[in-house]
Amino acid sequence: MAEKVMKVGVKREKGYLYYLDKQGDVSCAKMARGNKKGGSPKKVAKCGIKRKVGYLYFIDKQGDVSCAKMKVGGKKKKKR
Repeated sequence: MAEKVMKVGVKREKGYLYYLDKQGDVSCAKMARGNKKGGSPKKVAKCGIKRKVGYLYFIDKQGDVSCAKMKVGGKKKKKR
């Protein structure tokens, strides 16, 4: 289950991708559709979140930053 890291309250616009950038801030970029190229990213909110290893950070439905522990799965490779 995901847990809230910070309340930001970002209002989303249709056609944009919202994500947490390398600096830990919320950014958005125009999504590419068909022949149209995507746009360059712009900062929406400054958060300065420090990421923990093994967690996935995302913007939830309320526009806040949340994180969830990543599942480790898949098949192990055979030993030769």
